[in-house]
Amino acid sequence: MASPRKMFWVPIIQVFAIGILVVGALSPDYYSSKCPKALSTVKAVVVAAVKKEARMGASLLRLHFHDCFVNGCDGSILLDDTSTFTGEKTARPNNGSVRGFEVVDDIKKAVEKACPGVVSCADILALAARDSTVFLGGPSWKVPLGRRDSTTANLTAANTDIPAPTSNLSTLISSFANQGLSVKDLVSLSGSHTIGLARCTSFRSRIYNDTNIDSTFAAKLQKKCPRVGRNNSLSRLDTATPKHFDNCYYRNLLNEKGLLHSDQELTNTTTTLSRVKKYVNEPSTFFKDFAKSMVKMGNINPLTGSKGVIRINCRKDCNGSILLDDNSTFTGEETDVPNNQSARGFNVVDEIKRGPSLESIQRIGSSKRFIYGHYRWINRGQPRHSSGIQYSG
Repeated sequence: MASPRKMFWVPIIQVFAIGILVVGALSPDYYSSKCPKALSTVKAVVVAAVKKEARMGASLLRLHFHDCFVNGCDGSILLDDTSTFTGEKTARPNNGSVRGFEVVDDIKKAVEKACPGVVSCADILALAARDSTVFLGGPSWKVPLGRRDSTTANLTAANTDIPAPTSNLSTLISSFANQGLSVKDLVSLSGSHTIGLARCTSFRSRIYNDTNIDSTFAAKLQKKCPRVGRNNSLSRLDTATPKHFDNCYYRNLLNEKGLLHSDQELTNTTTTLSRVKKYVNEPSTFFKDFAKSMVKMGNINPLTGSKGVIRINCRKDCNGSILLDDNSTFTGEETDVPNNQSARGFNVVDEIKRGPSLESIQRIGSSKRFIYGHYRWINRGQPRHSSGIQYSG
């Protein structure tokens, strides 16, 4: 049998037909004419990143999961905190745990070069999750696309809606049900823990307190994760094939070698245990169900149509901040490297703010660099909330 290392470099790709390929306003063909190179561009960056570090595949998959469970799949997890805005990155399930933001930045730069202002950050997360899974040997699926990006985030929801690694089965079922996901989705999506690592703080309670854990397995983990200290010590979620997306995660559960308490909980009821056993005996069924559940999860409350925006920088809301002038106590964005001596059209914005004329609107239309993105009407030098009027590029 091929070694895990070889399987990592030569993944077996299986593509499953998903029953509903067009979900609501989303479609796998959304970028076919808008940005024909979008999917190949995203894939190229993902493959390069996961080749460099296999763990990154799990990290990108997890970003999509944590994004979708908080106000829907809208890219809100990517927004950085500012002096006036608090995002989701400091939420308990995310702080010091979610990663891969730099890879998302690289993907965004690449797609912006291919087709400026077209591909959303939310769609990038969905595609990166699929491409990571495939590269590590897992199933492929057609990703419904057309999500737009949020202009806000929800720290409170991030703290309450993302299931914790210490959750019991009833809590997990409830958390997934709140997102419109079934028990079957819970078991299949948990299979993503066949790749990746977890911090000591995520499994310390299990290895010292749980009774449904293999004693040798627990003792080995206790050497890496003492009762006190070494909080950031990492252990593999799947000790058998940690760099390969397969069904070994479920075998581990049957042997009481689930790393997280929430993992091992899947063996606590007849319904979930039977599903675990099915995935052990039928890996192709696991792949098929996982693909379907990923499509279903990716359709949690997406922003489509005129809702949301297309962020040019996935870390920043399109809030018109580029228009703010420097002063003695404030440094704006006009002198940033991408903008300095490049961004223009500020005088036209001033004219619009005073009162738009047909000539002004025509001048905006002729300045492609100016309409690149989405801008709110604000007074330069005086940040204010939008009155609801927006231009969309």
